[in-house]
Amino acid sequence: MDLLDDARSLQPDLVRLREELHRVPEVGLQLPRTQERVLEELRDLPLEISTGSSTTSVTAVLRGTGPAAAGEPTTVLLRGDMDALPIDERSGEDFAATNGAMHACGHDLHTAGLVGAAQLLSAHRDRLSGDVVFMFQPGEEGYDGARVMIEEGVLDAAGRRPDHAYALHVVPHRLPAGLVSGRAGVTLFASYTLAVTVRGTGGHGATPHEAKDPVVAAAEMVGTLQTAVTRSFNVFSPVIVTVGMLRAGTAANIIPDTAHFEATVRAVDPDAGPRLREVFTQYLSGVAAAHGVQVDVELVAGYPATVNDAAEAEFAGGVVRELFGAEHHRAEEHPTQGSEDFSRVLQEVPGALLFLGAHAPGAVPEQAAANHSPMARFDSSTTGRAAALLAGLAAERLGA
Repeated sequence: MDLLDDARSLQPDLVRLREELHRVPEVGLQLPRTQERVLEELRDLPLEISTGSSTTSVTAVLRGTGPAAAGEPTTVLLRGDMDALPIDERSGEDFAATNGAMHACGHDLHTAGLVGAAQLLSAHRDRLSGDVVFMFQPGEEGYDGARVMIEEGVLDAAGRRPDHAYALHVVPHRLPAGLVSGRAGVTLFASYTLAVTVRGTGGHGATPHEAKDPVVAAAEMVGTLQTAVTRSFNVFSPVIVTVGMLRAGTAANIIPDTAHFEATVRAVDPDAGPRLREVFTQYLSGVAAAHGVQVDVELVAGYPATVNDAAEAEFAGGVVRELFGAEHHRAEEHPTQGSEDFSRVLQEVPGALLFLGAHAPGAVPEQAAANHSPMARFDSSTTGRAAALLAGLAAERLGA
């Protein structure tokens, strides 16, 4: 089968689908319009389709009818996430969203690409010696949709656990257009949320010596977190702490009783959680004691580190080189600091997550807006390449 030629013929329809999805982005675990559109695209394909009970997920199983392989048949899972972000779009695209949400991370391309892969593989099911599970997932952006789908049985949808699992993520900056990158081992960092509440004694801003000021203590804690990281963790096992929210007080001349801040924490070590909790509690409690205030420190685990199986990463790289040419593949030396709930799948099934360069035509990758920017722009034609890559990974594993 010539997946690239087949994908090119599908590309106009996939571009239209991507742009339709982009106009009506939905956030979280409930994406009814997105689900409806995906089901419309899959309706005429030879798939066993089910939907989530607590989310608007879609799971579709394609049964290969090719020559039976020796032993147990192989099952491959392909994932595409479907949700958007609560961002007011400023991309300038003709099809930009206007509802206060935005596909600023490219999940509309992921969805269209997975639809394309389902179409490509369905057309060649007579050459597939095994099954494919298509995992259309809501809630990747902080809602842990992969965990929900796993709990609802996506990994058992074909009647047996997948042997291999693959996903890709488009990048509107940094990577040249069409380049596919990946690596063995930790590919994306683990994520945590650090929530800190400082409790003092309020008072008048003119007499701070009569109060126990939680704002001053919180401000010192924000800086202390950086010292805590650099003095407690090896630089070759990096930890990143970014305080994104700080809230205190109601007026300039009032010292409040409490201050609160939250930070995102990223760690390359998949098992860093207990040590992070210990270090943050130690340092922040020390600052609190110096200021005579109390502090509550809570570290909540988010997504685990995304770990590509070494053999799967090498296999995926080979498929990329065969499909697109060696010049379109790059093995990354370092992980990416973001986090992904496809990590949940890779904890259960050996597989790999790949990155696909998808910046808008004419953009300079180093200067283009990044994922999650309200000005992020993606090349819609990348949908065809994404479809070919996902289909190619499954086809190669299933003997086609």
